[in-house]
Amino acid sequence: MINGIQYHVERYGSGFPLVLLHGFTGAASTWKPFCPVWGQHSELVLLDLIGHGETESPGDMKRYDIKQATNDLKVLLDQFGIEKVDLLGYSMGGRIAIAFASLYPGRVRKLVLESTTPGLKTPEERQARIIQDEKLAVKMEEEGIEKFIDFWQSIPLFQSQQNLPEKVREQIRSQRLKNDPVGLANSLRGMGTGKQPSWWDALVNFDFDTLLITGELDDKFCEIAADMAAKLPKSTNLTINGCGHAIHVEEQQKFGTIVSEFLLNT
Repeated sequence: MINGIQYHVERYGSGFPLVLLHGFTGAASTWKPFCPVWGQHSELVLLDLIGHGETESPGDMKRYDIKQATNDLKVLLDQFGIEKVDLLGYSMGGRIAIAFASLYPGRVRKLVLESTTPGLKTPEERQARIIQDEKLAVKMEEEGIEKFIDFWQSIPLFQSQQNLPEKVREQIRSQRLKNDPVGLANSLRGMGTGKQPSWWDALVNFDFDTLLITGELDDKFCEIAADMAAKLPKSTNLTINGCGHAIHVEEQQKFGTIVSEFLLNT
Protein backbone atom coordinates (compact mmCIF):
# COMPACT_ATOMS: atom_id res chain seq x y z
CA MET A 1 0.00 0.00 0.00
CA ILE A 2 1.63 3.25 -1.16
CA ASN A 3 0.05 6.65 -0.60
CA GLY A 4 -3.39 5.03 -0.47
CA ILE A 5 -2.90 2.90 -3.61
CA GLN A 6 -2.46 -0.87 -3.63
CA TYR A 7 0.50 -1.64 -5.91
CA HIS A 8 1.36 -4.99 -7.47
CA VAL A 9 5.10 -5.58 -7.04
CA GLU A 10 7.31 -8.61 -7.74
CA ARG A 11 10.95 -9.23 -6.83
CA TYR A 12 13.41 -11.67 -8.38
CA GLY A 13 17.09 -12.50 -8.26
CA SER A 14 19.88 -11.01 -6.18
CA GLY A 15 22.49 -8.30 -6.49
CA PHE A 16 22.31 -4.51 -6.89
CA PRO A 17 18.62 -3.47 -7.22
CA LEU A 18 17.26 -2.91 -10.75
CA VAL A 19 13.81 -1.29 -10.98
CA LEU A 20 11.89 -2.03 -14.21
CA LEU A 21 9.19 0.36 -15.48
CA HIS A 22 6.88 -0.69 -18.33
CA GLY A 23 5.16 1.40 -20.99
CA PHE A 24 1.56 2.56 -21.49
CA THR A 25 -0.87 -0.42 -21.64
CA GLY A 26 1.98 -2.64 -20.36
CA ALA A 27 2.57 -4.40 -17.02
CA ALA A 28 5.36 -5.85 -14.90
CA SER A 29 4.99 -9.09 -16.87
CA THR A 30 6.65 -7.26 -19.80
CA TRP A 31 9.98 -7.98 -18.11
CA LYS A 32 9.43 -11.62 -17.09
CA PRO A 33 11.47 -13.04 -20.03
CA PHE A 34 14.54 -11.17 -18.74
CA CYS A 35 14.31 -12.38 -15.13
CA PRO A 36 16.42 -15.57 -15.60
CA VAL A 37 19.32 -13.52 -17.03
CA TRP A 38 19.14 -10.17 -15.21
CA GLY A 39 18.25 -11.92 -11.95
CA GLN A 40 21.70 -13.51 -11.95
CA HIS A 41 23.36 -10.13 -11.39
CA SER A 42 20.57 -7.86 -10.07
CA GLU A 43 17.75 -7.89 -7.56
CA LEU A 44 14.84 -7.12 -9.88
CA VAL A 45 11.92 -4.97 -8.72
CA LEU A 46 8.99 -5.19 -11.15
CA LEU A 47 5.86 -3.16 -10.57
CA ASP A 48 2.60 -2.47 -12.34
CA LEU A 49 2.43 1.33 -12.55
CA ILE A 50 -0.70 3.10 -11.34
CA GLY A 51 -3.68 2.34 -13.60
CA HIS A 52 -1.99 -0.73 -15.09
CA GLY A 53 -1.99 -4.47 -14.51
CA GLU A 54 -2.97 -5.51 -10.98
CA THR A 55 -2.19 -2.14 -9.40
CA GLU A 56 -5.24 -0.08 -8.49
CA SER A 57 -6.90 2.26 -11.00
CA PRO A 58 -8.42 5.10 -8.94
CA GLY A 59 -11.04 7.35 -10.47
CA ASP A 60 -9.29 10.55 -9.36
CA MET A 61 -7.25 11.76 -12.35
CA LYS A 62 -5.04 13.91 -10.09
CA ARG A 63 -3.64 10.74 -8.52
CA TYR A 64 -1.96 9.93 -11.87
CA ASP A 65 0.23 13.04 -11.90
CA ILE A 66 3.73 11.93 -12.94
CA LYS A 67 5.30 13.53 -9.85
CA GLN A 68 2.92 11.53 -7.66
CA ALA A 69 3.77 8.33 -9.56
CA THR A 70 7.45 9.16 -9.04
CA ASN A 71 6.91 9.76 -5.33
CA ASP A 72 5.10 6.39 -5.13
CA LEU A 73 8.25 4.75 -6.48
CA LYS A 74 10.38 6.54 -3.87
CA VAL A 75 8.06 5.41 -1.06
CA LEU A 76 8.14 1.83 -2.40
CA LEU A 77 11.94 1.81 -2.32
CA ASP A 78 11.88 3.29 1.19
CA GLN A 79 9.56 0.49 2.33
CA PHE A 80 11.96 -2.09 0.91
CA GLY A 81 14.93 -0.35 2.54
CA ILE A 82 16.54 0.27 -0.87
CA GLU A 83 18.59 3.47 -0.95
CA LYS A 84 20.08 3.40 -4.47
CA VAL A 85 19.00 1.63 -7.67
CA ASP A 86 19.67 0.98 -11.29
CA LEU A 87 16.59 2.14 -13.18
CA LEU A 88 15.25 0.93 -16.53
CA GLY A 89 12.23 2.51 -18.16
CA TYR A 90 10.50 1.97 -21.50
CA SER A 91 8.43 4.72 -23.16
CA MET A 92 5.98 5.93 -20.45
CA GLY A 93 8.06 4.06 -17.87
CA GLY A 94 11.10 5.87 -19.23
CA ARG A 95 9.42 9.21 -18.64
CA ILE A 96 8.82 8.20 -15.01
CA ALA A 97 12.44 7.03 -14.76
CA ILE A 98 13.62 10.45 -16.01
CA ALA A 99 11.31 12.20 -13.53
CA PHE A 100 12.68 10.03 -10.70
CA ALA A 101 16.28 10.71 -11.72
CA SER A 102 15.52 14.45 -11.92
CA LEU A 103 13.83 14.63 -8.52
CA TYR A 104 15.99 12.11 -6.64
CA PRO A 105 19.34 12.01 -8.50
CA GLY A 106 21.21 10.70 -5.47
CA ARG A 107 19.19 7.50 -5.55
CA VAL A 108 20.22 6.43 -9.06
CA ARG A 109 23.41 4.49 -9.84
CA LYS A 110 22.77 3.76 -13.54
CA LEU A 111 19.90 4.66 -15.87
CA VAL A 112 18.62 2.77 -18.92
CA LEU A 113 16.12 4.59 -21.15
CA GLU A 114 14.38 2.75 -23.99
CA SER A 115 12.47 4.80 -26.58
CA THR A 116 11.48 7.65 -24.32
CA THR A 117 11.53 11.43 -23.88
CA PRO A 118 12.14 14.01 -21.12
CA GLY A 119 8.96 15.72 -22.31
CA LEU A 120 7.83 18.35 -24.78
CA LYS A 121 9.83 21.55 -24.91
CA THR A 122 7.17 24.24 -25.41
CA PRO A 123 3.78 25.03 -23.82
CA GLU A 124 2.20 24.93 -27.29
CA GLU A 125 3.45 21.37 -27.90
CA ARG A 126 2.24 20.28 -24.47
CA GLN A 127 -1.24 21.76 -24.98
CA ALA A 128 -1.61 20.06 -28.36
CA ARG A 129 -0.62 16.72 -26.82
CA ILE A 130 -3.07 17.15 -23.91
CA ILE A 131 -5.88 17.60 -26.45
CA GLN A 132 -4.73 14.55 -28.41
CA ASP A 133 -4.52 12.36 -25.27
CA GLU A 134 -7.97 13.50 -24.13
CA LYS A 135 -9.39 12.33 -27.47
CA LEU A 136 -7.71 8.94 -26.95
CA ALA A 137 -9.12 8.67 -23.42
CA VAL A 138 -12.63 9.45 -24.66
CA LYS A 139 -12.20 6.93 -27.47
CA MET A 140 -11.43 4.22 -24.93
CA GLU A 141 -14.37 5.15 -22.73
CA GLU A 142 -16.82 5.26 -25.63
CA GLU A 143 -15.63 2.24 -27.65
CA GLY A 144 -14.33 -0.05 -24.91
CA ILE A 145 -10.88 -1.45 -24.22
CA GLU A 146 -10.90 -4.15 -26.90
CA LYS A 147 -11.45 -1.70 -29.78
CA PHE A 148 -8.98 0.72 -28.23
CA ILE A 149 -6.23 -1.92 -27.97
CA ASP A 150 -6.84 -2.99 -31.57
CA PHE A 151 -6.48 0.66 -32.58
CA TRP A 152 -3.43 1.22 -30.35
CA GLN A 153 -1.58 -1.77 -31.80
CA SER A 154 -2.22 -0.48 -35.33
CA ILE A 155 -0.63 2.96 -34.92
CA PRO A 156 2.60 3.64 -36.87
CA LEU A 157 4.68 3.56 -33.66
CA PHE A 158 4.14 -0.21 -33.43
CA GLN A 159 4.07 -1.03 -37.16
CA SER A 160 7.30 -3.05 -37.00
CA GLN A 161 5.71 -5.42 -34.49
CA GLN A 162 3.59 -6.83 -37.32
CA ASN A 163 6.72 -8.82 -38.21
CA LEU A 164 6.65 -10.65 -34.87
CA PRO A 165 5.28 -14.22 -34.71
CA GLU A 166 1.50 -14.30 -34.30
CA LYS A 167 1.84 -16.04 -30.92
CA VAL A 168 3.95 -13.18 -29.57
CA ARG A 169 1.54 -10.55 -30.90
CA GLU A 170 -1.37 -12.39 -29.27
CA GLN A 171 0.47 -12.50 -25.95
CA ILE A 172 1.03 -8.75 -26.08
CA ARG A 173 -2.62 -8.11 -26.96
CA SER A 174 -3.83 -10.44 -24.19
CA GLN A 175 -1.72 -8.65 -21.59
CA ARG A 176 -2.94 -5.24 -22.73
CA LEU A 177 -6.58 -6.33 -22.51
CA LYS A 178 -6.14 -7.19 -18.83
CA ASN A 179 -5.76 -3.50 -17.99
CA ASP A 180 -8.58 -1.48 -16.45
CA PRO A 181 -9.90 1.05 -19.02
CA VAL A 182 -10.39 3.59 -16.21
CA GLY A 183 -6.71 3.28 -15.34
CA LEU A 184 -5.57 3.63 -18.94
CA ALA A 185 -7.82 6.63 -19.63
CA ASN A 186 -6.66 8.37 -16.46
CA SER A 187 -3.02 7.58 -17.27
CA LEU A 188 -3.44 9.43 -20.56
CA ARG A 189 -5.07 12.37 -18.82
CA GLY A 190 -2.85 12.47 -15.74
CA MET A 191 0.65 11.53 -16.88
CA GLY A 192 0.63 11.80 -20.65
CA THR A 193 3.56 13.53 -22.33
CA GLY A 194 1.60 16.79 -22.49
CA LYS A 195 0.79 16.85 -18.76
CA GLN A 196 4.28 16.08 -17.47
CA PRO A 197 6.89 18.79 -16.88
CA SER A 198 9.74 19.13 -19.33
CA TRP A 199 12.87 17.59 -17.80
CA TRP A 200 15.23 18.63 -20.60
CA ASP A 201 17.11 21.15 -18.45
CA ALA A 202 17.61 18.56 -15.70
CA LEU A 203 19.60 16.21 -17.94
CA VAL A 204 22.83 18.18 -17.51
CA ASN A 205 22.74 17.27 -13.80
CA PHE A 206 22.62 13.49 -14.37
CA ASP A 207 26.07 12.54 -13.04
CA PHE A 208 25.50 8.78 -13.48
CA ASP A 209 25.98 6.52 -16.49
CA THR A 210 22.96 6.60 -18.78
CA LEU A 211 22.22 4.19 -21.62
CA LEU A 212 19.84 5.34 -24.38
CA ILE A 213 18.39 2.60 -26.60
CA THR A 214 16.22 3.22 -29.64
CA GLY A 215 15.17 1.27 -32.71
CA GLU A 216 16.41 2.27 -36.17
CA LEU A 217 12.86 2.37 -37.57
CA ASP A 218 11.63 4.70 -34.83
CA ASP A 219 12.82 8.01 -36.34
CA LYS A 220 11.16 10.30 -33.81
CA PHE A 221 12.70 8.66 -30.76
CA CYS A 222 16.10 8.23 -32.42
CA GLU A 223 16.15 11.99 -32.86
CA ILE A 224 15.05 12.58 -29.26
CA ALA A 225 17.77 10.20 -28.00
CA ALA A 226 20.43 12.07 -29.99
CA ASP A 227 19.27 15.36 -28.45
CA MET A 228 19.33 13.80 -24.98
CA ALA A 229 22.82 12.37 -25.51
CA ALA A 230 24.08 15.86 -26.33
CA LYS A 231 22.95 17.10 -22.90
CA LEU A 232 23.75 14.09 -20.70
CA PRO A 233 27.25 14.18 -19.15
CA LYS A 234 27.75 10.38 -19.16
CA SER A 235 25.65 8.80 -21.90
CA THR A 236 25.87 5.94 -24.37
CA ASN A 237 23.41 6.13 -27.27
CA LEU A 238 22.67 2.86 -29.10
CA THR A 239 20.46 2.40 -32.16
CA ILE A 240 19.34 -1.17 -32.85
CA ASN A 241 19.03 -2.05 -36.55
CA GLY A 242 15.72 -3.32 -37.89
CA CYS A 243 13.79 -2.39 -34.75
CA GLY A 244 10.92 -0.08 -33.97
CA HIS A 245 9.75 1.39 -30.66
CA ALA A 246 9.83 -1.74 -28.46
CA ILE A 247 13.34 -3.16 -28.76
CA HIS A 248 12.83 -5.39 -25.71
CA VAL A 249 10.07 -7.17 -27.65
CA GLU A 250 11.47 -7.14 -31.18
CA GLU A 251 15.09 -8.03 -30.30
CA GLN A 252 14.64 -9.59 -26.88
CA GLN A 253 17.94 -11.48 -26.61
CA LYS A 254 20.01 -8.57 -27.94
CA PHE A 255 18.28 -6.13 -25.61
CA GLY A 256 18.86 -8.37 -22.60
CA THR A 257 22.56 -8.73 -23.38
CA ILE A 258 23.06 -4.99 -23.93
CA VAL A 259 21.43 -4.14 -20.60
CA SER A 260 23.42 -6.80 -18.70
CA GLU A 261 26.71 -5.59 -20.15
CA PHE A 262 25.89 -1.98 -19.32
CA LEU A 263 24.97 -2.79 -15.70
CA LEU A 264 27.99 -5.02 -15.13
CA ASN A 265 30.50 -2.65 -16.71
CA THR A 266 32.25 -0.79 -13.91
